[in-house]
Amino acid sequence: MNAHNSFTDLELTDLLKSGSQSAFTEIYDRYSGLLYIFACKTVKDEDLAEDLVQEIFIYLWDKRQTISFKSSLSSYLYTALRYRFFDLVDKQKVRSDYVQAFQLFIDKGEYQTDNYIIEKELTAIIDKEINNLPAKMREIFLLSRKENLDNKEIAERLDISEKTVKNQLSMALKTLRVKLGLLTFIFLLLNH
Repeated sequence: MNAHNSFTDLELTDLLKSGSQSAFTEIYDRYSGLLYIFACKTVKDEDLAEDLVQEIFIYLWDKRQTISFKSSLSSYLYTALRYRFFDLVDKQKVRSDYVQAFQLFIDKGEYQTDNYIIEKELTAIIDKEINNLPAKMREIFLLSRKENLDNKEIAERLDISEKTVKNQLSMALKTLRVKLGLLTFIFLLLNH
């Protein structure tokens, strides 16, 4: 039985700020079930609701020393959950908008204002990740994608073996695929 179960929320938050794990456990035990029910009603997905609640408590523990509770602990937790939900909706909307715009571009093959803006944003993201590649890998990648040189031409220009060129291109593509995600990576392959 938790020794903190008779403490008030205010006492628990004071203990939490000083790093008390048992106070955190009591807060979790006291509010996680209620937050989960609230999250289930909000998102209509049990797994997602559980993830949102876990994120709230992870954040609470990580920021325990700097968090400022302007109202009650329960108000803070419910507000944090609502903000997490709104943040999730925003991210899903942005993802959905990108996917829809990309599909429209593929289907119609024409640039519309939204598509143009999205393309510019994606290009900036891709260019940033290309610039983060190691110098030699970046040089080989740019010769291949920007100047459309084949492996043999790149090898001759840089005085390296074709196998080195092939390996560097393969590693660059793997790195970019991981960093950029599938949708942006497909965009890279289609436009570079």
